[in-house]
Amino acid sequence: MHDGESPSPERVSLTIDGFTHAGEGVARHKGLAVFVPGAVPGDTVLAELEPPRKNYARARLLEVRSPSPARGEAACRHFPACGGCGLQHLRYEEQLRLKTALVRDSLRRLGGLNDVPVRPTLGMTGSPWHYRNKVLFHVARHDGEVVLGYYAGKSHALTRVFTAGANDNAPGCLLVHPSLNEAAAAARELLNRFAPGSAGDFFRHLLLRHSPATGQTMVVVVTAAGPWPWEKEFAAELVRRLPHVVSVMRNRHPGRPGTVLGPKSRLLFGQPFIADRLEHLQLRLSAASFCQVNPAQTPVLYRQAAAGAGLTGRETVVDAYSGAGSLALWVAGHARRVWAMEIEPSAVADARANAALNHTANVEFQRGDVAELLPALAADGVRPDVVILDPPRRGCDRTVLETLAAIKTPRVVYMSCDPGTLARDLAFLSTQNYRVDEVQPVDMFPWTPHVETVAALHFQPIPRGTHP
Repeated sequence: MHDGESPSPERVSLTIDGFTHAGEGVARHKGLAVFVPGAVPGDTVLAELEPPRKNYARARLLEVRSPSPARGEAACRHFPACGGCGLQHLRYEEQLRLKTALVRDSLRRLGGLNDVPVRPTLGMTGSPWHYRNKVLFHVARHDGEVVLGYYAGKSHALTRVFTAGANDNAPGCLLVHPSLNEAAAAARELLNRFAPGSAGDFFRHLLLRHSPATGQTMVVVVTAAGPWPWEKEFAAELVRRLPHVVSVMRNRHPGRPGTVLGPKSRLLFGQPFIADRLEHLQLRLSAASFCQVNPAQTPVLYRQAAAGAGLTGRETVVDAYSGAGSLALWVAGHARRVWAMEIEPSAVADARANAALNHTANVEFQRGDVAELLPALAADGVRPDVVILDPPRRGCDRTVLETLAAIKTPRVVYMSCDPGTLARDLAFLSTQNYRVDEVQPVDMFPWTPHVETVAALHFQPIPRGTHP
């Protein structure tokens, strides 16, 4: 090696014995944890080390020398470059075991909760493919053509799932409902036809929703703020080709980082929502409303939440972060009264419409920040018997948890899509005289590292002079 040249990367043989929440294999090398994307527990691999950090190192997988029994064959031609999912190299039953272990590990390592029962993850009983009823594709131009795809992990490099040529007739994304793949392929072709000469970044995203129960589909084209003279022609031709598309909207995005939808939308065809059903519930869903993306697993999740709430029909329930109101309406038939809280205006409008559709009079939907609404409700003297929390990935605002402790809510059901923030929040509640009865993971997102969990807690005052 000549002076000034960097040393060649070290190649090492590693035995993978762990997994991260991002779906990366973990090994030990010279006292450091080494993260290896694409490796699974039980593999022996040849990997190329990157320069080590302070407490860990990363490595690039070069060869699987001895595959783990947990390893499977990826079904998608875009794996592993695509960022849409990260566990297609792991057999489905192993994914369920992994997710159980990830939840248990987070509770112990991040929350110090060593004795919490974590039940085996409830997986899909049917085929764990084509389950998503909502998808967001990023839009870009490649060689002059509009293409759709997902960003690769930790980058803005686009994996082109829908592009020109034969791919328009390919399966598309294996996680989303076939009707959404059909709509995406048609929309991509028509964006090219009805957007000649538009700037490369004029089209930002394509947001699609579908109801397997009613067969209705929504298409939302997210664009920059400039004119699109052919928007009506685009919508008319799309609906002519795909009669199940009942809503076509254009959303104008100002380019604000960290957001998908802009504040202004215009209806190009049909209605600004789709009709949906969740077992006995009639629902309507608009573009921005939150609703669980796996309709096959949603009843499984909701039954776990209802069981954790222990409802008898006499309780006052708060559903915090209530989205389009489906869970609030689900539990309303088993409670005396439900207060539902949500910050997104369109979701609250959907929720109120959904209550009317289902002739449900014992739910009140409040619009605002839960960190403000819950303390205000307590100040008005409302003492809920059960509070159901379903916060975004960042978890609950500390004010919310402090309010629960201050009013001594007897039962809390915490639904989480992030084991790390769940562990943090449960750890705080455990210092406030709450006992975690059990945690039930539910696989809402097969082939990805994500897992939904339902934690059931109850308030248990500790007598003076004793210690937890």
